[in-house]
Amino acid sequence: MKHPLKTVMLLSCFGVGLGLAGMANAQDQALDVVTDPSFVPFEMMDQDSGEMVGFDIDIINEVAERAGFEINLRTMDFNGIIPAVQTGNVDIAIAGITITEERAKIVDFSTPYYDSGLRLLVGANDDSIATVEDLEGKTVATKIGSTSFDYLQENLGDSAEITPYPGSSDMYMALLGGSADAVFYDAPNVGYFSQTQGEGRAKTVGPLYEGQQYGIVLVKDSEWLEPVNEALAAMKEDGTYDEIHTKWFGSASEE
Repeated sequence: MKHPLKTVMLLSCFGVGLGLAGMANAQDQALDVVTDPSFVPFEMMDQDSGEMVGFDIDIINEVAERAGFEINLRTMDFNGIIPAVQTGNVDIAIAGITITEERAKIVDFSTPYYDSGLRLLVGANDDSIATVEDLEGKTVATKIGSTSFDYLQENLGDSAEITPYPGSSDMYMALLGGSADAVFYDAPNVGYFSQTQGEGRAKTVGPLYEGQQYGIVLVKDSEWLEPVNEALAAMKEDGTYDEIHTKWFGSASEE
């Protein structure tokens, strides 16, 4: 009678061990994901809940569920995001990050998940600026580490005073406060500001510059690149992506 009891006890311990191992494996699937807290409506802090919300947040949550990992979400200034992924301090980043050849040398990008570009924002009553060329001799605000900052430097050089700010809210306040003549930044963020806090005080002008695509950023040679790409493809195939897009921007066909 002793041997069956021992067998039961051994099997029970073995089962508990498997359960603990399973829990450990599940915990191993939690990835550090970083975003920029000020790139509305892609990512922003909900003042009521204290949680991050936005288009990118909905996208990464859906991707994580389909790809099979949990998220430890962190925020930091945009300028530090690529270095954080490059050094492996975080696993994944999503923050309206433009796919560029230079960045792709040090991190991996998912397939593109959003088409964007750069756009000018000026005061509501300012008719002196209509294109980037009109910024010569003026002060233009943009964001540190962004492709808009690179574009201004390459196309204007010293002919304009280019002032980079750490947060998008800072550059918009510079425009409204008179410290800058214009803002040059990602089109969806600029457009969102002009229709919300900047309504009646600022307007977008000129064409869409330098068509861009956003990608999810991963550590170089990440094992999660393929699962992330598969999740994005499935979301577009079954209509989930369109639902998220409509929630934050309206129908894709209306853009």
